[in-house]
Amino acid sequence: MKKLFLCALCAISLLSRADEGMWMLNRIDEKTAAAMQSLGLKLTPDQLYSTEHASLKDCVVDFCDFCSGVVVSKDGLVFTNHHCGYGAIQSLSTPEDDILTNGFVARSHEEERPAEGLFVKFLQRTEDCTSRVMRALNDIYEAYPGKSTAELDKQYTDSIMGAVEKELRDANPGLDCVVKAYYENNAFYVSYYKVYRDIRLVFTATETMGKFGGDTDNWMWPRQTCDFSVFRIYAGKDGEPAEYSKKNVPLRCKNYAPIAMDGYRNGDFCMTVGYPGSTSRYLSSWGIDERVNSSNVSVIQVRGKKQEVWKRFMDADRAVGIKYASKWAGSSNYWKNSIGMNKAIAELGVIGQKQQLEEKIRQWYGDRKDLSDRFGGMFARLKDAYGKRRDDVYAMGFFRETFVRGIELYRVAHMLNSMPQDADSAEIARVRSNMDTFFKDYDANLDEATMTALLRNYREQVPERRYWPECYATIDSLYGGDEAAYAHDVFVKTICKDASALDKLLADSTLRDTDLGLLYAQDIPIKIQEIVGRSREASTIIDYNEHMLTQALLEMEQESPHYSDANFTMRLSYGYIQDYTANGQHYQYYTNAQSLLDKAAKQGEIEDYKLEDDIVALMNDGKWGRYADRMTGDMHLCFLSNNDITGGNSGSPMFNGKGELLGLAFDGNWEAMSGDISFDSNLQRCIGVDVRYMLFVIDKWGKAKNLIKELLP
Repeated sequence: MKKLFLCALCAISLLSRADEGMWMLNRIDEKTAAAMQSLGLKLTPDQLYSTEHASLKDCVVDFCDFCSGVVVSKDGLVFTNHHCGYGAIQSLSTPEDDILTNGFVARSHEEERPAEGLFVKFLQRTEDCTSRVMRALNDIYEAYPGKSTAELDKQYTDSIMGAVEKELRDANPGLDCVVKAYYENNAFYVSYYKVYRDIRLVFTATETMGKFGGDTDNWMWPRQTCDFSVFRIYAGKDGEPAEYSKKNVPLRCKNYAPIAMDGYRNGDFCMTVGYPGSTSRYLSSWGIDERVNSSNVSVIQVRGKKQEVWKRFMDADRAVGIKYASKWAGSSNYWKNSIGMNKAIAELGVIGQKQQLEEKIRQWYGDRKDLSDRFGGMFARLKDAYGKRRDDVYAMGFFRETFVRGIELYRVAHMLNSMPQDADSAEIARVRSNMDTFFKDYDANLDEATMTALLRNYREQVPERRYWPECYATIDSLYGGDEAAYAHDVFVKTICKDASALDKLLADSTLRDTDLGLLYAQDIPIKIQEIVGRSREASTIIDYNEHMLTQALLEMEQESPHYSDANFTMRLSYGYIQDYTANGQHYQYYTNAQSLLDKAAKQGEIEDYKLEDDIVALMNDGKWGRYADRMTGDMHLCFLSNNDITGGNSGSPMFNGKGELLGLAFDGNWEAMSGDISFDSNLQRCIGVDVRYMLFVIDKWGKAKNLIKELLP
């Protein structure tokens, strides 16, 4: 069955609509190239992706496995978003040297600051390994004839992919080999990367510029956010990856993106290349309903409570504000994303659209025995299985947001609980390093208040006691149901609130049975396994039948183009610069300096519109020089395209038809927040920061003539 489907999958053309699709660069055929060229692309497929010579793929990087970036000079200078570099900038900041607030400019290589933990990955090549994975799965089917295919797929696919990865890594020393599933486990590809880990901060604007608009404007248009930061890649003298050393040198790059100083017009060709993280475009109507009413609800509700607590402490103490700046950004970003997604799915009727597609599939397989034997029961099985796990998924969403992602004490206690008392020196060193990193950005008083708020909230939102961890029995029996009293006692008596916890536990093993923090954490992973176990059978059925639904769709529409869901591999999206109309209001395709000043004038009312006086003066001055748009004379700040992006695309280069850099993708628009589930070509837009705005800030605010000379030689 799977082998037959592969033949159909391989026959699918990649020709797409201009404004939808996340396409693999190594699978762009002549028809796709012709479609792109008809819109304005001047490059050939070989100039986009090649393993024989430098191509566009060689200047796009995976930035730390959560963002994208672009190489912009022969000496390894990398642009990414400010919010992608935010964690590193925050980590390098102190109350005495607050570069998060004040910005940072390196005027020489010697002044560039090592950013511990950052890395970039260059894609070397991508290869199809579907047949290898499928052969192994077929061997498993033959070895276990009594077990269902669904159960075997669930049990063995990941381990088979891991085995293929290991084999390829052993055969390719110096490269990171990553196998990913495509089309809901209907195809598999391996990507080979070269990874550089000596990354140094070169430039960042002030936080008010890099985050201008903050939560108020997040996922909104119009935008004026100067969302970029600059890093440099260092390597050994041989140009190969090397751990940080003062002897390392700037990487001489295989390719880099030239800057587009001519700008763009409405309707101009635009393509975005980067690493989109995750989409669910093939998800069934029941899966979408679960996402809306279970997964997203918990993110919205719990993070809203948590962020209320965090904000009080962050506003009261700048040191705490610095510690939690990056955590806040990550939490609030997907909190608002979930709000917008639920709103858009409802307003755009996404579930109804998916139900119509599912009815079309039913009609397609109809009375054809060969098709109905394969696909006829999948819809009933999906409906039944999603119904059976509804309560468990709802509870698990609140459980993870509360006990795993919310109350931070658990992370420390879990590390200690997981470490054997007779751990060897290597394990102890690993735990010590992880704890040092954790406590650098931790405040116990904030966490105690968070524990109080979230324990109360979980009891209210998940009233069934079968979903409660053991701490509630303690709270009710010893503290009269008072979560605040329990949380206070935990934090007064536990060793888990500072980095000395490790040595204290090693010195006294009896703490494992008496320390309140360690005891609190013991039951949490047990309860997770219990909840997951309760829904395991339903989840296996869902995974397999979602896989079959995707297979049915691709077979039904095998003459039409289909791209795989995003899975944080390099993808290209193409279309054009485009304005849009929503809710009776028309939105221009770019913003200018005056729109920034208009918002800054409201900074007394809206904190997110705060700007330093020198920046306001600079923008009021209006001397844009060579950074002005040549048609309008304005300073363009941000702009829109209809490129198809999602999380992970942050920092992705946006190119014109000649492969020149127009700017960096950093956000999407509120009206189309359902985009991870369903693309709406009339509404969905990619928001980018104009590279000329970035250069203006580097030049006129940062006065970094060294960087301007490197970028515009």
